Amino acid sequence: MLLALALSLGAAVSLGITRFSYGLLLPAMRSDLNWSYALSGAMNTANALGYFLGALATPWMMRRWGPSALLWVGALFASAFMVLSGFFVQTEPLLLQRLLAGIASAAVFVAGGLLAARLGAQDPPRSALLLGLYYGGTGLGIVLSSGVVWWVLELTARQAHGWRWVWWCLGLLCLLASLVLRWPARAMASLPAAAASGGLARAERFRWRQFGFGLSAYALFGVGYIGYMTFVVALLRTQGRTALEAACFYALLGVAVMVSGRLWAGLLDRHRDGRPLAVLNGLLGVATILPAWTPSWPLVLLSGALFGAVFLSVVASTTALVRHNLAQSAWASGIGAFTAVFALGQILGPTVVGWIADGAGGLERGLWCSALALWAGALLATRQRSL
Repeated sequence: MLLALALSLGAAVSLGITRFSYGLLLPAMRSDLNWSYALSGAMNTANALGYFLGALATPWMMRRWGPSALLWVGALFASAFMVLSGFFVQTEPLLLQRLLAGIASAAVFVAGGLLAARLGAQDPPRSALLLGLYYGGTGLGIVLSSGVVWWVLELTARQAHGWRWVWWCLGLLCLLASLVLRWPARAMASLPAAAASGGLARAERFRWRQFGFGLSAYALFGVGYIGYMTFVVALLRTQGRTALEAACFYALLGVAVMVSGRLWAGLLDRHRDGRPLAVLNGLLGVATILPAWTPSWPLVLLSGALFGAVFLSVVASTTALVRHNLAQSAWASGIGAFTAVFALGQILGPTVVGWIADGAGGLERGLWCSALALWAGALLATRQRSL
């Protein structure tokens, strides 16, 4: 259990901080740099493009260096790119830093997910729980980001480009987590060869066509969820919520992510088909639509809690789908394939939602489109059968 919790820092770095902290920074950066919503979304599109490229390269990197080394070295690179983002105000270098951070975070997330799956194979009765703990680390990153972003922006409110200090502080936070990650990385590397090697050379046993509906549903999940995570804080600010209220909303979402592993472990263990992916995508659509439908604060908080309690379990459901239906030798390529289509969806989502938000209807209409993508994914997931 302690090993799984330490591994979860990989998810905290790769998604919770490197990716999702940007949603909190977006209102300040957009106001300071006079960005449109389309350009604001393009920053996360660049990050998702990097994530896609990293996901494609990760199986090769794992064969060359092993997932344990890739986990903590990738986290160090992600930390460096977060720090570098604070040294620029021009659009082009900021886009480049988001791209490079995406490449590094994909390596960390996929390697950590594979190690968590192998850890679960050592303890089959608790395998889904251990996976949930790993992915729940994203929630820890979100909670930490919420406090850091709000606090540092308050301290630097009178400074020109004060948001740069947030990037530096978040980069330092990632660096500290990266140093801790050396312990689980070394511990997993010392497992017996049969459990640790994973047979990466035989990863060709994964067949894309067999998982076509699941992969398509997961791509639409990428389109829908990232629109919410990129723009929901900006929407709250336009609805009149204070920076502290927005930070509390985001922290609530993060806490829900942290407990989500226990909520859905049974569902992921019971089903070998696409049913968990369908149920969770459907619930996410409901969570996404609430703040676009009404500014009522209780319903907005319900949206954050429900979204946080579900969205990382969608990621865990695809890992469980691979684990249930394939030999361990194919897990690396299976997780990599799902990560790649997930990243493709994320490439489209932020810019499209931002472009819609720049037109009539604003951010509310953009989130409606995100919800429709999630519900379409839920329908496709119902068609995914076990092998």
